[in-house]
Amino acid sequence: MQVTVEDVSSVKKVLHIEIPEDKVTRELDNAYVQLKKTAKIRGFRPGKAPRGVLERMFKKEVQADVSSRLIQESFIEAIKETDLKIVGSPKVDPPGIEPKTPYKYDATIEIRPKIDTIEFKGLKLKKTKYQVSDSEIHAQLKILQKNMAQMKSIDENRPAKKDDVLVIDYEGFRDGKPFAETQAIKNTTIKIGDGPMLKDFDEELVGMKTGDEKEFNVRFPKDYSNKKLADLDITFQVKLNEIKEEILPEIDDELAKDIGEYNTLDELKDVITDNLEQGYAKRTEQELNEQAFKALIEKTEFEVPESLVDAEVQEIVAEAEKSFSYQNRSLEDLGLSRETLLEQYRETAEKQVRRHLILTEIIDQENMVLPDEDLEAGFRQMSDTYRQPLEDLKNYYAKHKDKLAFFKHTLLENQAIRLIIDSGKIEEVEPEKNQEDTTDNT
Repeated sequence: MQVTVEDVSSVKKVLHIEIPEDKVTRELDNAYVQLKKTAKIRGFRPGKAPRGVLERMFKKEVQADVSSRLIQESFIEAIKETDLKIVGSPKVDPPGIEPKTPYKYDATIEIRPKIDTIEFKGLKLKKTKYQVSDSEIHAQLKILQKNMAQMKSIDENRPAKKDDVLVIDYEGFRDGKPFAETQAIKNTTIKIGDGPMLKDFDEELVGMKTGDEKEFNVRFPKDYSNKKLADLDITFQVKLNEIKEEILPEIDDELAKDIGEYNTLDELKDVITDNLEQGYAKRTEQELNEQAFKALIEKTEFEVPESLVDAEVQEIVAEAEKSFSYQNRSLEDLGLSRETLLEQYRETAEKQVRRHLILTEIIDQENMVLPDEDLEAGFRQMSDTYRQPLEDLKNYYAKHKDKLAFFKHTLLENQAIRLIIDSGKIEEVEPEKNQEDTTDNT
């Protein structure tokens, strides 16, 4: 077999593969021998049909089967012979087989890029010294207070006002006809001022009394989250069935007890503080990671295989679709398409691929190996996270060697990240005064 490599780019190659005529002839002969044993042809006893008849009836199928087998075997041999670190799947447009001639085909592949030694030690990183404030703790307590609120029906026949909780029926019409995006809903609960739909909708409810019916028009803004409603005039018909008042409990020891796990408010505050601190620790780690990889990507130049970017962006979009499905929503509900998301997240996917390639290079560069105890710790963490029996996880990965290899590499990547950060020059800085806190763990 002959193999020549054509360089299209530093990561894209075309393998020109030629299989000798005698190998092709042998494979075709073997295929017809096997076919002769099993083919049922009218007028011939089993195993007695002449090859000429078999060729006339099954030539296309036999040649397709033989070419597929030849390509599969020869491609594996070619990769071993050239010692190329292939990524993604090869692209092959198989030609037909011509009898008594060598079989030639081209395979377009991408390979892992060659990356020069990465100088990752001594990166200048800034570590923000986040501290939990009393206002953050109070904000978390207010969320718990709201979650524990009780709804009290209003007996008096008074008009609805801001902060009231209303039970309403409504339906929206466009050009006088029912509209799918605002279909009729019965006995839904809405709090005036929370604006689950629009502020203009809420304001129309103010002043209504129990039993009242009202028709009003709402104009949805051009940037409304549901693109199917954006920039539309919708006429709503609303009936107010009940007015309720939200009764908030006091933030005290009784609130802590009612939550069911704590005896005092101080105990609850301590847990909130711990959760906020854990959130800040994760945030700090993430910020250090982002700084480190921004610096490494800027100083490490290499071409990225398109197949890896394609696979990464497909995975990102698949995760987004899965997340929407959990909420019983689809891309169409949000006015999006899969093609839009694939384009939108492509840059993110390329950065992720660069990150993985840099980490892989550092793992190789530092001769990092995964100790058995670290693999065991990884299994235990996965068991705790997904609440799966430890032995079941181990048995699963023992049966799926490819997934085990991927899992081990992920653990090694985490260790490489830790090595990069620990080797950096870290300067502790105070949080920016106008920096908005995003930690909301309770």
